[in-house]
Amino acid sequence: MTKLLSLPFLVAAISGIAMAIQGTINSSLSQKTSLLYATLLVHIIGTLVALIAALAWRSPLLKYHWGSIPWYLYLGGILSVLIVGLVAASIPKIGVCNATTAIIIGQVSMAVLIDHFGWFGMSRLSWTPTQLIGIALFAAGAKLLFR
Repeated sequence: MTKLLSLPFLVAAISGIAMAIQGTINSSLSQKTSLLYATLLVHIIGTLVALIAALAWRSPLLKYHWGSIPWYLYLGGILSVLIVGLVAASIPKIGVCNATTAIIIGQVSMAVLIDHFGWFGMSRLSWTPTQLIGIALFAAGAKLLFR
């Protein structure tokens, strides 16, 4: 129970709120422009904000050994473009609630696999029967949300 009230949990919940708002805004932007240009604009603005934050916190760019980082850890940028584009494309067709529910089901299912197998350098946290039951109940609950 204490994990549900912890700061990391609350930060993650706020992230989920921001994701639902972001998907809705990005979808509206793509309808006023185009999916590709909306995605491009979102990432340009995000890059500028990240650059300003890095400069404000005086984070040294050359401090890191960029060449020794595994190649797959650089895929986040590609995945970010894919995520923004797919979310913006799906919301007008199935709605914010349905799209967000599908996103969360996909996230939780992949998270269980990543934890279980220790993919991408994560520590292995084997799944438990109760987690598998939880995913099944989660999927059943998600079915009730779909309209």
